[in-house]
Amino acid sequence: MNDNVIVVGGGVIGLTTAIVLAEQGRSVRVWTREPAGRTTSAVAGGLWWPYRIEPEAQVGDWSLRSLRIYEELAARSGETGVRMVEGVQAGTQLDELGDWAAQVPGLRAARAGEAGAYAGEGLWARLPLIDMPTYLGWLGERLLAAGGSVEERALGQLSEAVDEASVVVNCSGLGARELVADPAVRPVRGQLVVVENPGITTWFTAADPASHATTYFLPQPYGLLLGGTADEDDWSLEPDPAVAEEIVKRCAQIRPEIAGARVLEHRVGLRPARDAVRLDREILPGGGVLVHNYGHGGAGVTVAWGCAEEAARLVGGAAA
Repeated sequence: MNDNVIVVGGGVIGLTTAIVLAEQGRSVRVWTREPAGRTTSAVAGGLWWPYRIEPEAQVGDWSLRSLRIYEELAARSGETGVRMVEGVQAGTQLDELGDWAAQVPGLRAARAGEAGAYAGEGLWARLPLIDMPTYLGWLGERLLAAGGSVEERALGQLSEAVDEASVVVNCSGLGARELVADPAVRPVRGQLVVVENPGITTWFTAADPASHATTYFLPQPYGLLLGGTADEDDWSLEPDPAVAEEIVKRCAQIRPEIAGARVLEHRVGLRPARDAVRLDREILPGGGVLVHNYGHGGAGVTVAWGCAEEAARLVGGAAA
């Protein structure tokens, strides 16, 4: 057995974890069923915010660590795809959030008119908004520069990786249902619509945890991204035209100019949800190390760097 690391999963969690390990000097290979551009991460909205993810105590730390890194990456937005953009989290108040909120620079109550036609309470913030296709490409290049590699390889069982490496990090997302027989990880389907941007420069989100329908628009370089849905245990990757129409309608109630915007693309992604993120370590019978890092739901981008650093700590003293 070689003293190397295999990271299973090539989405934002897997790539970020692989980078942290490779930059610590380890020999890292990423095994992924499909290239990063076809993972769920590629269709994510890309806004930093701890959304639909537990456990809350750790999520705050993971999110803030990631926030600091994204703030640095935003200085090279053309290269990384990370920008700091202002917008409104509607229906949210500071006293509803965890302790982490006090460490988000500039987070405050929104003023009248800052959220278009939305007249309710909300928070104004300047947060990382990430162009995911660009960012995933940049992550791949950073991994290669650190000496890591990416291999397209579909696993039937996790033991295939365990047989080849002294350390395996399981970042397989929804794939963990089969790879480690974990029925607790399940899909939460998200449908989005990309339209030509009619001149909107700020983002808006209104997410009701009790509802399957969410309302948000995110100005990306390729267009205005409209959402969305949160359909639990729905495996369909086919866009529903009626749902798309409702998404546009909800967003246009906030910014009327969206109603006439030309539709460019429809997207569907399956968030790998779990009651709580699984981030732990096993010592295998043969002495190898298996670290799990999956179940991030709709906040994989938000916690990616914090979870990657924690996963690297769990790898710990395994041979490098």
